[in-house]
Formats: sequence, C-alpha cells, structure tokens
Amino acid sequence: MSGEVVLYDYWRSSAAYRVRIVLNLKGVAYRAIPVDLVKGEQAAADYVGLNHQGLVPTLLIDGHTLTQSLAIIDYLDVRYENPPMVSPDPAVRSRILAQALVIAADIHPINNLRVLNYLRSELGADQDAVTRWYHHWIIEGLRALEIDAPESGLMGGDLPNLADVCLVPQMANARRFAVPLEGFPKLVAIDERLRTLPAFAAAAPEAVAPPS
Repeated sequence: MSGEVVLYDYWRSSAAYRVRIVLNLKGVAYRAIPVDLVKGEQAAADYVGLNHQGLVPTLLIDGHTLTQSLAIIDYLDVRYENPPMVSPDPAVRSRILAQALVIAADIHPINNLRVLNYLRSELGADQDAVTRWYHHWIIEGLRALEIDAPESGLMGGDLPNLADVCLVPQMANARRFAVPLEGFPKLVAIDERLRTLPAFAAAAPEAVAPPS
C-alpha cells in the first residue's frame, strides 16, 4: 500500500464506528482526523471539498477519497481479503447484505443527528417526541434482525461479518438512548460477544473519544 491511510472520523458516529471496526479487523493502520459533528465542523468548506455530503466517515487510501461507510467497507474487503465481510456465495452474500442494510439503510439514516436536529428545529418536536421517534425505528429494525439472528455464535457464525459490524454501533446507540432491548436476547448476546473482540473494543466510542 502506498501512502498513509487517513480516516476523517467522529467518535460517536455509527458509520465511522463501522469503518473503524473493519480497519481493525483487517489490520490496516490509519491516522484519524476528528470531525466534530456537534460543532458543525463537517460543514467547513475544506471538509465539504473532500466529502460533498458533509458527512463522516471519509477515508483517504491508495490515492482515493472514499465516502459512505458501506462503500468504504466494500473497498477494504476487496483490497484486504481477510477476514472477509461477505461470502462469495451469492445467496449468502445477499442475506448478509440484507441484514446489514436493515441497520445501515433503514434504521440509521432516519435516526442520525441531522434528522433528529431537523425534527427539533424545523418541525417543533419536543424531546419526548424525538425519543419516541428514535425508539420506534430502532425497535422496528431490530425485530426483523432478531428473527434472523442465530441461536449461538455471531451473525457471521464463528467470525464477524458485515452484519456484525453494523450491529454493534447500532446497539451502542440503542443503549445510549435507553431503548428497551429485552425483546432482543439473541442480538444482545451477539453484541456482548462482539464487544469482547479486540478489533471491536478498540473501535468503540469510549476508546476513541477525545479527552474531556
């Protein structure tokens, strides 16, 4: 690999958390540059020049500027084969992608910071309404994943896959916003197992949070 790998990151971003996990799983050394979403640093002209949506993460690698967490992970999965995030079997690959997209496409986009801020500032939602919104969409998605989750092991079986990578950040968000998780015992157990793995632990928000 030529050149330094640079991740534009925010410690509490679910999407950035996914990429940190995969970089760690694949043993790719990188330098993190924090982009404080609460302070609005993602809207700075120099950053928007890198990421035209003004979102995190952005990954600089091999002379490329990559955006969107699942697209970044796909690049990393091709560039660094092991451990694979999806199966080469088309049907299994489709199932893994479907599970990951329940989180990355259905839960997370309508519960991220800019959506919650819009609910408050533009639609006049109070904190109770915002919390109910947040809980509703997480629970809707987790219900489907709980049915698909295995009785033992990880979403990926013995080794974590893309669905596992997406699950852990979403479960962290659920705990942060006090979403009741009693109805999802398989997902809770998988999340607990995953968070003991070094690659996941090193990517956790509390492990990369800026000094207070």
